Amino acid sequence: MSAQTLIQQLQLQKHPEGGFYRETYRCSDTLTSSNKTRNVSTAIYYLLENADRSHFHRIQSDELWFFHQGATVEIIMLTDGQSTSILLGNNLEQGEVPQVIIPANTWFAARLKHANGYALVSCTVAPGFDFADFELAGKESLLQQYPHSKILIDDLTLP
Repeated sequence: MSAQTLIQQLQLQKHPEGGFYRETYRCSDTLTSSNKTRNVSTAIYYLLENADRSHFHRIQSDELWFFHQGATVEIIMLTDGQSTSILLGNNLEQGEVPQVIIPANTWFAARLKHANGYALVSCTVAPGFDFADFELAGKESLLQQYPHSKILIDDLTLP
């Protein structure tokens, strides 16, 4: 199956951070935290193809990524002044994992490990995702915080 077939069959649309997505679940139950009311949980399909990037961004909730099919995804997190890379995929013998947890308020980005093919994943967010909590990284701001990660930041932030 091709990425374009998946995009059509799953009715995916372009995501502001890069790649394609469609929300598949939004819990009807809500909770209030820090004076904000959010759905308890949300889920999306998310697809990266070839040189697509999920550019550095952060949200105010924990996010879990689950691998479904395709090429290995590299997820890069910026914490404690340095970058950490985790490989999301099904090849455990090669150090890949089928699930990754990104803690709330962590700058992170994703790309295909070899920049060819596609990867289909699901992402769940709890408390649920709200675009009001979504922040795309500014390149200059990230470079000030993480100067040793310049190559990654140059590659994984929007111009």
